[in-house]
Amino acid sequence: MSRADTQEDLNAVIRQHSEVLAAQLHSQRESLFPPDASKTMRKFTSGEAAALLGVNDSYLRKLHLDGKGPSPEVSSGNRRHYSAEDIHNLRILLEKTARKPGDYVPGRRAGDHLQIIGVMNFKGGSGKTTSSAHLAQRLALKGYRVLAIDLDPQASLTALHGVQPEFDLLDGGTLYDAIRYEDPVPIAQVIRKTYIPNLDLIPGNLELMEFEHETPRALSRGNAGLFFFRVKEALAQVDDRYDVVVIDCPPQLGFLTMSALSAATGVLVTIHPEMLDVMSMSQFLRMTADLMDVIADSGADMSHDWMRYLLTRYEPTDAPQNRIVAFLRTMYGDKVLNAPMLKSTAISDAGLTKQTLYEVERSAFTRTTYDRAIESLNAVNDEIAQLIQKTWGR
Repeated sequence: MSRADTQEDLNAVIRQHSEVLAAQLHSQRESLFPPDASKTMRKFTSGEAAALLGVNDSYLRKLHLDGKGPSPEVSSGNRRHYSAEDIHNLRILLEKTARKPGDYVPGRRAGDHLQIIGVMNFKGGSGKTTSSAHLAQRLALKGYRVLAIDLDPQASLTALHGVQPEFDLLDGGTLYDAIRYEDPVPIAQVIRKTYIPNLDLIPGNLELMEFEHETPRALSRGNAGLFFFRVKEALAQVDDRYDVVVIDCPPQLGFLTMSALSAATGVLVTIHPEMLDVMSMSQFLRMTADLMDVIADSGADMSHDWMRYLLTRYEPTDAPQNRIVAFLRTMYGDKVLNAPMLKSTAISDAGLTKQTLYEVERSAFTRTTYDRAIESLNAVNDEIAQLIQKTWGR
C-alpha cells in the first residue's frame, strides 16, 4: 500500500469519526434539552436569590407577601423559588428605592469605561473555558450586563451555553464575521441572547481560524491595517450595551489572541499549579511580552487596568501543589488572586451535561461537595468583580 493510500484512509477515518461524534453530541443535546434543544436556567431557592441580590431572605418574603415584584414559584412545602428573570426584575425594583445608585445594579455609570477581560493561557487544561463561563454567568446573575465571546475555535464556551457549532453555526455567526478583512458585518449581527438575563454570547467555531490564515495574506498585500485593533473596533460598536466583556481566548498566541490583548482592559491568566504548567506559563509570558512590545511599537496602547493569575484545579491537600502556590505567591504577590478555583468533581460532572455549576441543582451532588465548589467559584468571581469596581473608582 502506498503512502498516498494510507493518507487517504486516515483522512477518511478522521472524517468519519468527526461526523459520528458530532451526530452523537447533537443527539445528546436534544435528549438533555427537549423539545427544541434549547437550554433554560434552573430556579433558585429564596436563600440563593437573596444572596445574589444582597438582601435578607426575610425581606424577600415580605416583598412577596406585600405583592411587590414578581411572584415566585411556591412549592407544596411553602418554599419559594425564583427564576433568573425574577431575580433580574427584583434587582431593578430594589434599585429604584436604593439609598445610593449601584446598591443593586452594580454596572457602569457615567464616565466608567467598558471592562474587557481576556482570559488566556496557551496550555490546555488550565481551566480557561471553565473560568470564563463561570465568571460571565456569575457577573450576569449579580446584575452586570455581560457579553461572553468565544474566541477559541474549539468552541467549548459555546457548547456550554447550548450552541452546537457543527449544527447551529453553518452560516457563520462568530466574531470572525465582524473582524474579517472583506465585508465585515456589524458585531450586533453575531450577538445572541442566552437563557440568562444580562448575558449575551458571541459563539465560536472552526471558522475563527480563517482570521489566523487571512491576516498574513492581508499583511503581505499591505491592506491589513492595524489588524490587532479589529476586536477593539468591533466592540466599540456595542460599547454602551454592556458593562463587562469576557473573552475566552484561544490556547495559542496567534493573531486572534493579539487582537484580544489589544482590546482587553484586564487580563486573567489561568494556571494549574503543577510544575509542567508553570514551565509552560514561563514561555507564555515571555512570548506575550515580546508580542506586546511589537504591538506597542506599532502605536497601540498596551496598558491594562489590571492583570491577575488565577490558580485553577487546585487541591489544598496536594503538598507539591502547595509548594508551587507558595512559590507563585512569593514571586507575584497580589498579582495572584487570593481565591483559587478548587478542583471539584461537581464542576466536572456538571460539564458532562454541558452545564456550569451555576446551572445544576444542588441536589445533584452531596451537600459538602456542592457547597465547597460553589463557594470557591463565588470567591474567585466576586474578587474579580471587586477589581472591576476598583477600576471604576468605587
